[in-house]
Amino acid sequence: MRFGITFFPAVGPGDLPAHRYFEDALDLAVYADERGFHHVKTVEHYFFPYGGYSPDPVPFLSAVAARTRDIRIATGAVIPAFAHPIQLAGKLAVLDNLSRGRLDVGFGRGFLPDEFAAFGIGLDESRARFDEGVHLVQRLWTEEDVVADGPFHRFGPVTLLPRPFRPEGPDIFVATATSPASAEAAGRLGRGLQAVPAIAGRAGFSEILAAYRRGWADGGRTPGTEQVQISLAAFIADDRDRALELGRHDEQLYSDKIAEATGAWARNTSTDYPGYENLANVGALLHFDTRLGEDHILAGTADDVRAQLTRLGERYGTDVTVSLTIHSGNLPIDVARRTLDAVADKIAPEFA
Repeated sequence: MRFGITFFPAVGPGDLPAHRYFEDALDLAVYADERGFHHVKTVEHYFFPYGGYSPDPVPFLSAVAARTRDIRIATGAVIPAFAHPIQLAGKLAVLDNLSRGRLDVGFGRGFLPDEFAAFGIGLDESRARFDEGVHLVQRLWTEEDVVADGPFHRFGPVTLLPRPFRPEGPDIFVATATSPASAEAAGRLGRGLQAVPAIAGRAGFSEILAAYRRGWADGGRTPGTEQVQISLAAFIADDRDRALELGRHDEQLYSDKIAEATGAWARNTSTDYPGYENLANVGALLHFDTRLGEDHILAGTADDVRAQLTRLGERYGTDVTVSLTIHSGNLPIDVARRTLDAVADKIAPEFA
């Protein structure tokens, strides 16, 4: 089991100025590199305090790449539906070279109706745009004189510059919130999986993980060689009650922000998103104690969290990489730094 960090801002200008958030996040990314963490990752979202401070992962991750040496750089995730594939492939290739091949690219379909509406894209085009976008980005990384003639993009012949750091390009991950079908397709194509177990719940995520591993095997790959990243909020302190107090405060604010962002599902349905209308109530469903009991929030002393991770390993496999969501912007940076220290000093060595 390996450990990385994820930045998912859940603040707006009334909570924390953007420059302060980025300064704190950069400091933590550099510290995570010094402490031997596996990766640093951030998201793509728009307009809402739920993720809106990160409308494009590439600028922030470029700054991280310039200030670090060993830690991997990951998008979690970029959304092909919202960008032209030439533009997306090009800026990711720049980041790949800036990091000297440390880039892992997570792609996602997006899931917020208001974001799709702002870009003038129908929700029912989501899956087709995702499939075409990822396919074209990968071709642009690995081929020359690329010609595209799809339903959404027509261009070429085009040879992308710069070329990626490696001829095969960065490793590709697929982000999914609740879709076993997306996970199975990712496995079949040999792509990694990025997921947030707290969104799907224990039973739902177990189904997603089983589908991914089934697809991986069906694609002719050796079981046990999959690449799985799971994102979990983490709050560790010497005093258990203090850790739980911090976790409840931060997660309540996060729940409020996601409820605002997903509220449009009360007015939308889509064949590409079956059942997503239930996300209109997701904020009310994200009970801290429920997620803590499922080990989908890590909170308590280092011993408590070590026990949680042991249970997660038994449930989901010890080959998963855990992305610790450590800084939403709603708690002081020192809280996140203490969590990183606890993981590096008291937890990670037990799972090496």
